[in-house]
Parts: sequence; C-alpha cells; structure tokens
Amino acid sequence: MTPPPARSAEQRKKDTLHRLENDVDVWVATAAPDGGAPYLVPLSFVWDGTALLIATPAESPTGRNLVATGRARLGIGPTRDVVLIEGVVRAVTPEDLPEEDAEVFAGKTGFDPRQLASRYLYFTVIPQRVQAWREENELRGRELMRDGEWLVAD
Repeated sequence: MTPPPARSAEQRKKDTLHRLENDVDVWVATAAPDGGAPYLVPLSFVWDGTALLIATPAESPTGRNLVATGRARLGIGPTRDVVLIEGVVRAVTPEDLPEEDAEVFAGKTGFDPRQLASRYLYFTVIPQRVQAWREENELRGRELMRDGEWLVAD
C-alpha cells in the first residue's frame, strides 16, 4: 500500500485545528513529580482556540499529577492521523470556571462534572508543542508548534 503524499505544513495545521475544534476525546498522559509511573486516561475536551479544557476527579491519579506538575501530554486521533500536544496545565475549580465555559463543556462533551457527587477539577491545557503526522512520509516536519508559538502562519 502506497501512502498518500505528505501534506504541507499549512495543510497539517489546518487539519490539526479542525481536529481540535471537532473531536471530543483525547488521551491524557501524566506522571507524578517523583518519577512515578506514567498514567494514561481518555477524557473529553473542548478547544477554545488557544487551550483545551478537560475535567477529571480531583483525587484521581491524573488530577493529582496535573496539579502537582502542571504538565501533560495529549494524543488526539488514530495512529495514522495523530496529533500530539505537550502543554502546561492550570487547575480550575468548578466554582472558578466561568458558567459559560462549563455550559460549553457540558454541551459539547455530554458530560457535566458539576452534577456529580465526587469533586472534579477542570484543567486548561495550553499547548507548548504540537506535532501531527499520518504516515512515515510526514515524520519530517511534524512539529507545528514550539514553545507555544505556531511555526506555520495562518
């Protein structure tokens, strides 16, 4: 099977932004600050144009790791059309999240942590590095963002 031609950097960025705006699920990888084992979970997200918003129980391994390190690695899409994001994270309590943001999150994801008995935290993930590729022929040039700045103009 011959893979399709590699996309241009501009097309990859366009496809990445489309995935961020339209997908709902993301794999979230975290680790404890003491070098503990990595932890990987699927979560729902909303993209606001600059950051992803996710939610998880405050006392879960993911919640504790995000609070402790302020960092996460995210994976969106299937293996042959992946977007990887490394980001800095900020915890937001349900009380501190603007009502409009909570409503957008609940509407898009079909999940409203405010309705649950266990305490959840929201987390904003601000991308610092973004990579995207489909096949081996796209490994070169897969980095679309570095140090929080897009490498490809709009």
